[in-house]
Amino acid sequence: MRAVGIILAGGNSRKLHELTAKRAAGAVPVAGSYRAIDFALSNMTNSHVQKVAVLTQYNSRSLNEHLNSSKWWDFGRKQGGLYVFTPTITEENGYWYRGTADAIYQNLDFLKKCHEPYVIITSADAVYKLDYNKVLEYHISKKADITVVCKDMGPEVDVSRFGTLKMNEESRIIKFEEKPMVASSHTISTGIYIIRRRLLIDLIEQCAEEERYDFVNDILIRYKNLKRMYGYKITGYWNNISTVDSYYQTNMDFLKPEVRKYFFKELPQVYSKVSDLPSAKYNPGAIIKNSLIGSGSIINGTVENSIIFKKVYVGNNCVIKNSIILNDVYLGDNTYIENCIVESRDTIRANTRYVGEDGVKVVVEKNERFAL
Repeated sequence: MRAVGIILAGGNSRKLHELTAKRAAGAVPVAGSYRAIDFALSNMTNSHVQKVAVLTQYNSRSLNEHLNSSKWWDFGRKQGGLYVFTPTITEENGYWYRGTADAIYQNLDFLKKCHEPYVIITSADAVYKLDYNKVLEYHISKKADITVVCKDMGPEVDVSRFGTLKMNEESRIIKFEEKPMVASSHTISTGIYIIRRRLLIDLIEQCAEEERYDFVNDILIRYKNLKRMYGYKITGYWNNISTVDSYYQTNMDFLKPEVRKYFFKELPQVYSKVSDLPSAKYNPGAIIKNSLIGSGSIINGTVENSIIFKKVYVGNNCVIKNSIILNDVYLGDNTYIENCIVESRDTIRANTRYVGEDGVKVVVEKNERFAL
């Protein structure tokens, strides 16, 4: 493909609260066996993008461990490959990434050494499938300077946490607002952009000279009337997991047969780092209803409308309803969990009860497992 990929995975998603206390948003587990960044990486490899850079910064250890081998997404090749860039202290620069534009600027040598004419920029915290080739064809046909992938959201969706835009009859963007207090449009930016490589380098260098650091505010919004900026609407499944509620809802969507079929059965497939774990074990008396159970888990109790990730132990007489149990959690006997997200590597003592009364509750028990 005639494009190089950049995945922006360095930000701190504060609205995920405890879920990003020890991991980056791109490393948040999704759908029982994936990480959030797997969807962007899979879209890149399925679109035959051969060279992809992931820019990491905040709580990047688990994300870097997840990306330590590029073979899972078929980037282990002589031509191109997967590159992971973290902030680097140099004689000229002593800063962390100060924003998305600054993150690209600090790794501008990577773009300058590439030969591909276009750049695909995307975030690491969205769940979707997209053929970037179709977006690139659209970008070229429109003779656009920048193409923004967008989606129409329903009237019930609060779009104030997104960038919203308006387009004319030719799909050219005439209005772009970032996280508006009162939205004038329910068409949102999905955080996926295509831009010519030379133009991106020029705009990023201009931002750096003016000490501007944000890609959306200082490039997209600032240049929307000076550059030919077009919107490309998608209609398939797309969801951003930048808040606890959206993360919970995205995982719960995988309990719907049509969503599971779309991501698990239909091509192109979504790839992830494979763990060598045995299949889940269901002991006598276990009851499972409309749930996803990860590999390596042992189930003794009742699980309803829930997602159980890898290496989870559910004790005797436990009841789990409408909840997400992340990796490597031990649930003691007679535990009751409802409307909750239980953080990974937690040990929930026997006879414990957690219920999310006014929305989703994030459960973090700091028990030392070996001391129990």
